[in-house]
Amino acid sequence: MAERFAYYGIVGNLIMYLLEVLEYQVAAAAKIVNIWQGTTMICTLFGAFVADSYLGRFTTILISSFIYLLGLVLLVISTSLHLSIHHRAPLVLLALYIIAFGEGGHKPCVQTFAADQFDEDTSEEKKTKSSFFNWWCLGSVVGGTGGFAIVLFVQSYIGWAVGFAIPAAGMAVALALFLIGIRFYRRQGPLGSPFTRVAQVFVAAVRKRRLEGERFGICFENGDKGRLKLQNLARTNKFRFLDKAMILDGKDAPTTTRNPWRLCSLNQVEEVKLVLRLIPLWTTSFAFSVVQAQLSTFFTKQSSTMDRQIGQHFQLPPASLLICFGLVVAAFVVIYDRALVPLASKLTGHPSGITVLTRIGIGHLLSILAMIVAARIEGRRVRIAIENGLVDKPKAIVAMRIWWLLPQYLILGVADSFIIVGLQELFYDQMPEGLRSIGAAAYISAVGIGSFISSAIISVVQGISSRYGQKWLVDNLNHAHLDYFYWVIAGLCSLNLGIFVWIAKGFSYKKISDEDDDKKIKIESLDGA
Repeated sequence: MAERFAYYGIVGNLIMYLLEVLEYQVAAAAKIVNIWQGTTMICTLFGAFVADSYLGRFTTILISSFIYLLGLVLLVISTSLHLSIHHRAPLVLLALYIIAFGEGGHKPCVQTFAADQFDEDTSEEKKTKSSFFNWWCLGSVVGGTGGFAIVLFVQSYIGWAVGFAIPAAGMAVALALFLIGIRFYRRQGPLGSPFTRVAQVFVAAVRKRRLEGERFGICFENGDKGRLKLQNLARTNKFRFLDKAMILDGKDAPTTTRNPWRLCSLNQVEEVKLVLRLIPLWTTSFAFSVVQAQLSTFFTKQSSTMDRQIGQHFQLPPASLLICFGLVVAAFVVIYDRALVPLASKLTGHPSGITVLTRIGIGHLLSILAMIVAARIEGRRVRIAIENGLVDKPKAIVAMRIWWLLPQYLILGVADSFIIVGLQELFYDQMPEGLRSIGAAAYISAVGIGSFISSAIISVVQGISSRYGQKWLVDNLNHAHLDYFYWVIAGLCSLNLGIFVWIAKGFSYKKISDEDDDKKIKIESLDGA
């Protein structure tokens, strides 16, 4: 929660800091925020790799937390000193990217480390863990929303330095509490490079590409059992060219030891298949991340042009509706877990109510609806500005209450509770056990890649629109065509939803082979949801 408290305390209002204090133009500020968020999430891949391969999750969390705290302290210092914009901007950006590096190690490991505290061999704990991701999301949202609400109003009415100091203090307290429980944690050590195991399967399959039949049988030996209790994966018919890697030939059969670059176990081959099956679904999550990127950029800029007055003496900060977004996510996670899942379970017979992929698909659909609503509302805002002669007055407040933006925040909040929790569960449950930190980083990095894509879309839209008249995204939103930009995103997300459904229909969930009688759990598919 503290990490979410700190992160959202920074990112939620960052674009206003760039616009008001560092005096960036709106398109440039939006791209800076997108690129920073993207870098932060991409760093999780590196952090997860280090955790799984060398340091273990606990040590990685510990080191990255200190780096994170260092970046927060530097951010406070850079905003406190009396510096010119020319000297302040590099320090702020340096602090932000140190935070990004710390986040990269912390975020993919802390959730997986928490899930590791459940024993999958105990039916009661396994059932409890099925709700863990919902409640983890709730805790993250509560921490993020609480942090954002407090920091937002402090930044707006007291000062930026004090506003950034609060997340730093929260992170320091959380780190101290984490260290207090150090003796009680269940830890897993590093398992060696997961990419080596993947590479071994491909190399072995290529080396035996001309091998026909299974005259000498296949390799069931699992060389990793001494380090980690692995699930016995059942053999599947997907990516059958990789099966060559586990087939014994005349050179393998007589030996008592195996060359891992020539012969792999069935488990190892099926682990690689699991990863390959998840990659297409991972790419379809980029579109939702593009929609999410608008929350902390153009949605906030829209708010700054609208009537935010409450009473005679109080005005809401532009980014304040993000609090409503967080509250919706938190509330809907509880409703989903306590009401919708039991109801859906009675109707479908599925223990989780609906399959993970169905949940993600609903999230994609709602994200499209959110962008359509955002485009319609922005079109209305511009018409009101034109009717009141405010087109050439960029700092004028349009006679339209900020609450008109509430529907797009609420719909996107519900979409988030469907798709993000779904992705968390999918990439934890369906990844090989030795790659679960990488799995957590995969869905997180999708958010980062989506931020980069959002920045690229801005550049493309600006380039194309400038050739045929005025740029769509200019500092004066009354002169801009932000609604056209939202329609473009809605169209791209609609195309992505079609691709997602096509991929999901052919997706097979992880199959476990029973060690006693070799019974296999039936593959679930989206068709059977």
